[in-house]
Amino acid sequence: MSAEHSQSVRRLTVPQPISALTDPEHDEEEAILAQLGPDTLMMAGDNPALPKMPKTPTLLDFFRLRFRQFPVKHMLQRAMNARKGGHSEKQVLACLLHDVSLGGLIRGDHGYWGAQMIAPYVDEEIAWAVKHHQALRFFADPAVNYAYPEAYVRFWGADYKIPDYIRRDYEAARQHRWYMSARTITLYDLYSFEKNVDIDIGEFEDVVGRHFRQPEEGLGFDNSPVAHMWRTMIWPNNFL
Repeated sequence: MSAEHSQSVRRLTVPQPISALTDPEHDEEEAILAQLGPDTLMMAGDNPALPKMPKTPTLLDFFRLRFRQFPVKHMLQRAMNARKGGHSEKQVLACLLHDVSLGGLIRGDHGYWGAQMIAPYVDEEIAWAVKHHQALRFFADPAVNYAYPEAYVRFWGADYKIPDYIRRDYEAARQHRWYMSARTITLYDLYSFEKNVDIDIGEFEDVVGRHFRQPEEGLGFDNSPVAHMWRTMIWPNNFL
């Protein structure tokens, strides 16, 4: 395909399978595929609608060029509050990365996904804290003034039943030596949604540099067990 023709081709995208499960007959996907022709192809590689990522993307590149703004602002505010609270740099980084999956990959079980995404690049305690904040946020801890979030009543109702696997992981985390590392993430969760507070990810470049093992090949290209997760965010609309 010539460069000129490539530029004139229309690229189509389809919903990811996990978000199309309510369309079991695949009507939407079939309607999209029916449009294919010489000048209409499926998306592959860079989506022109998104900022182009560097060849060797860093964590900060994902914050600036891929992650959605709402979770970015939330993570930055939480990390800043942890820093102001005098917590260690490892704890600040855990707060900075706690919702990394929500940033640009997947919403459900985001703590578990996020922990896997960062595990090859951070201290084990940081990944553990990110994973277990998923469960801890559903359980009050009067000893540190953490109450069940009122927002969760609005989200799921007053009669919401916490899933058994969440309760199981909470009970295990409660006895773990790193309990407070995960609990601290939840403590700052309730105070990190201020709309008019703008923080640049550059504020934490030093912390990231000291505690995040940035692969030389770039996130997504280092052949780690989670490289595919980062590539999925680089090219989120690839058809296959």
